[in-house]
Parts: sequence; C-alpha cells; structure tokens
Amino acid sequence: MAENKTKPTKQSVTAFVNAIEDKQKRADAKKVASMMRKATGKKAKMWGSSIVGYGNYHYKYDSGREGDFMVTGYSPRKQALTVYIVPGFSHFKAEMDKLGKYKTGRSCLYIKRLSDVDEKVLERLIKKSVQHMNKTYKTW
Repeated sequence: MAENKTKPTKQSVTAFVNAIEDKQKRADAKKVASMMRKATGKKAKMWGSSIVGYGNYHYKYDSGREGDFMVTGYSPRKQALTVYIVPGFSHFKAEMDKLGKYKTGRSCLYIKRLSDVDEKVLERLIKKSVQHMNKTYKTW
C-alpha cells in the first residue's frame, strides 16, 4: 500500500514564511495563516517542505488505503497562493459564488493575490471547510 508522501516535518513554519521573498505573498500568507489558526484553533505545522497545515484528520478509503492529513492549509507557490479546502468545493457554493477571482483543483483553491478575493468570504469558506471536516472525520 502506497504511503502518503506529504507528512508533517519539524521544519520551522516561521522561518518558512519569513523566507518568502515576495513581500505581498508573505503578507497574504500571514493573513491566510491567521484565518486558519482562528478556524482550527491549532498551531501551524509544516507538511513536506512547502505546505503549512493546521489540524489533522484520519481518512480511510474503500480501497483500504488510509492515513492522516491536515484539516486545512496553504502553500505560497510561485504562480498562486494555494489554499487547501480539503473537502472540495461542492459543499460551499454560496461562498464560491461570492469569493472573487480564483481557480480550483480537486481541493485546491488558487489565488493570485489575496486582493483578488473577498477576504471575509475566504475566511468563512475556511471556517465552513474546517467545520465540515470536524463533523465528517476524527480530527485533532
């Protein structure tokens, strides 16, 4: 059975965030971090070398594969700030309709800059995503 490649590390979140060269990306990352801390009540941990995650949950697929992953997180990538809305977006249509300019993947929300979206709506989306995860999975 394949193991999840993205795991928590001992790398410093503060050092990682402070090393973001682009001043605006660094400021955006700090704002999103604050939203996630507020939504989860958890301290940030590095997941792999470039993802900042909050909280943990245990998943088990019908295939038998299981593991642990973050409840929510973000990664300040070169092309966009990636926000991990782990349950995906189908549960959050009202928020997605009001969010602003973004792209999505399966559970990734790609935002060029935080000023492209309504920050209050993003904060609500993160909060509702975390609530959904807490109801659906064993989280800690």
